[in-house]
Amino acid sequence: MLSYCKIGLSLFSLFFLFVFLSSGALATDEVRKANWSGSFYPENRTQLVDLISSLSRKAQEKSIQIPAKRELKAIIVPHAGYSFSGLTAAHMSLVLSERSYEKVVILGPDHRVGYKNAVICRAKSYKTPLGLVPLHQDAYNLFRDSGLFSSISVEQSVEHSIEVVLPFLQSYLHRFRIVPVVFGDVYFQKYVPYIKSLQGSSTLLVVSTDLSHYLEYSQAQKRDKQTIQMILDLEVDRLKGSSNRACGLVPLCIVLQLAKNNCWQPLLLNYSTSGDTSGPKDRVVGYATIAFFGESKMESINEQEKDLTVEQGQSLVALARHTIGHYLEVQGCKQKRQTLEDSLTDNIFKSKRGVFVTLKKDGQLRGCIGSLVASESIIEGVKDNAVKAAFQDPRFPPLSPKEFDNIQIEISVLSEPAPLDYSKSQDLINKLRVNVDGVILKKGMSQATFLPQVWEQLPRPEEFLSHLCLKAGLSSDTWKKGNLEVLTYQVQNFEEE
Repeated sequence: MLSYCKIGLSLFSLFFLFVFLSSGALATDEVRKANWSGSFYPENRTQLVDLISSLSRKAQEKSIQIPAKRELKAIIVPHAGYSFSGLTAAHMSLVLSERSYEKVVILGPDHRVGYKNAVICRAKSYKTPLGLVPLHQDAYNLFRDSGLFSSISVEQSVEHSIEVVLPFLQSYLHRFRIVPVVFGDVYFQKYVPYIKSLQGSSTLLVVSTDLSHYLEYSQAQKRDKQTIQMILDLEVDRLKGSSNRACGLVPLCIVLQLAKNNCWQPLLLNYSTSGDTSGPKDRVVGYATIAFFGESKMESINEQEKDLTVEQGQSLVALARHTIGHYLEVQGCKQKRQTLEDSLTDNIFKSKRGVFVTLKKDGQLRGCIGSLVASESIIEGVKDNAVKAAFQDPRFPPLSPKEFDNIQIEISVLSEPAPLDYSKSQDLINKLRVNVDGVILKKGMSQATFLPQVWEQLPRPEEFLSHLCLKAGLSSDTWKKGNLEVLTYQVQNFEEE
């Protein structure tokens, strides 16, 4: 009888362990120790507090105009020894001291191991001389749900880029949990959706990176100035192909892509090099602290419901022409850039909408590409689709510089597509609004759309639907069978004056 009890208890214990580990609960109570205290920063608590306080007071002597009514979304900070980069890192205090976050996602590079993906330490918390910082459950969800992230033990967690920024965050923020991700040599775009999924109203993204490494002082300043300008201009495509710009290039590009998609406004808080602080001038490392501000959730909802004015529409048309001209290296485009940017400062341009860009030449279609899903801001939608319409529409050859002055540009800004409830084909025809509704047809993997402008060529609903079915790769009479998913949307349409 006793042996059966022991077996039963053992099975129960195994079952409990399986449920515990499978539930997403913390798999360990271990603490990731402060491996770099005593070298990168003081290991004595009092000395560390005094040092960060002193650096913060110096940083706060600088007057920075913080964007009004904007939320801090992300920040770039250095991770070198505090005697080198501490003052620049302390400029975080200018934007963090009066804020609170439930979750801080820290993205740092791998300097020491050579990881082929992204890794997360499966500890319960990180320890510094200022105390423990617990991990957020989202950290465990990443390596549990995705093959792009791996977990490592506390003994394997030797990277400094996460640890070194923690004492500053502990000094400026109160209670928060972290998602510490160390990136190896990976393609950054694969990770953008996963980091985006971590965002929330009480989430801060932190990029831990230094800039150029081991250049002569004047060369480093020149190169870092270029890098910082790329960051401020959100030029992720230029930055990603560069060398010796930033050791944390992968996490930097991830956050820049998110900033570009969401129209976050970057602000340089401080720049320095090791040659300005404690190092020699012949081999220096660059440091920058840059904050990114975005609109609040409520502001985003309000802007989503507004219509654009005629003047705003013309600014978008001008943006499309400027983008294409810049791509073609048309003379004079760079000089018009500042004037154009000044006309695109309204918050409505940062709201996410579907956007189509249509090009015509001599009244005939010359290219048309767009996005139905509101996955990026109006500004980014116009820029991206202008390039695609000019150079990537498979129906036409790429636009040539000789054609640039002869094209007419049209911008369509879409409302959110809504399902159209109908019973039979005649009911579908009756519910469609000629010259008003853009229409999306879906069946299985087949999908196509016509903008409302197409009603001008196909004014009869029957003909409109038949051609749309053909465009989707379906038979022309598919709409008559009543088994299509139909969505409608409306557009604001702006043609070049």
